[in-house]
Amino acid sequence: MKSEKPTQEDYDNWHKDPKNWYLFNTCYYNPKDKRLLPPKKIQWMGYTINFANPYSVMLLLPFIIIVILVLLK
Repeated sequence: MKSEKPTQEDYDNWHKDPKNWYLFNTCYYNPKDKRLLPPKKIQWMGYTINFANPYSVMLLLPFIIIVILVLLK
């Protein structure tokens, strides 16, 4: 089993692969990519969440709770 850190070429290939992008290229899902916040499809727009990373739920949950609390007020 390969335990080496992915190369920049690996990251670039994963980023270009359309199979890793969902919902009109807005959601990134790649279990091989361990980064929590990879660059968005259009890189100058910032970062997105890698939904294959188990920590993504911990990042999104507080945001969702805050949005719900604001909408309920």
